[in-house]
Amino acid sequence: MMTDTLAEQLQFLRLPGLLARWDEHLKAAAQSNLSHARLLTRVIEEEYRLKCDHARQQRLQHAKIPEHWVMDTFPFERQPKLSKKKILALYDSLAFLTDKQNIIWMGGTGCGKTGLATSFLIQAIHQGARGRYVLFADLLYELHRSQADRSQGRVIRRYLQYDVLLIDEIGYVEAEPRRSGSFSLSCKNATSSAPPSLPPIWALASGPRSSRIPISPPP
Repeated sequence: MMTDTLAEQLQFLRLPGLLARWDEHLKAAAQSNLSHARLLTRVIEEEYRLKCDHARQQRLQHAKIPEHWVMDTFPFERQPKLSKKKILALYDSLAFLTDKQNIIWMGGTGCGKTGLATSFLIQAIHQGARGRYVLFADLLYELHRSQADRSQGRVIRRYLQYDVLLIDEIGYVEAEPRRSGSFSLSCKNATSSAPPSLPPIWALASGPRSSRIPISPPP
């Protein structure tokens, strides 16, 4: 029987699963003749699963993703020049994270850059990474504004805490040199070699090295 004292203790210890399913666990233990060790293992595994699910939902919320695109819905049949095998291999392995490599998706409007990059971010978050979606214009504005109140270091450190940073609409912004300087210093390896005629791109940044993946507009 769950007592008020025990319920308060479980709440203090932040064990909501055990608090909600206390009687269910005891009933299952009695019916299956579970040993004390097996019962404790079952309870711990359930709490671990619940905490992992909660942490994943928190990471997704903090990522501020406007639309949760998933890889299963991407129309590869409309992109015959795009190697589905290569994309899925990178998606499944998350090698760009372990190798500290940036990905820059290149293509015109409506060809699927945001959808692919978003699905990569969500996959990384599901695997335990901390990520963030941000518009390039908003990032530049935040960095420029931080120069005025001398909080630039704090802002940059906050972004550096993420395992993966998704920067949208880089190619759509014409930034003044004084506003783009801070951004260029922090990720110059991803942008300094870009030609002036670079088409709209979607950057998935996790490290100093970069690879570019062109995507053709849909027919």
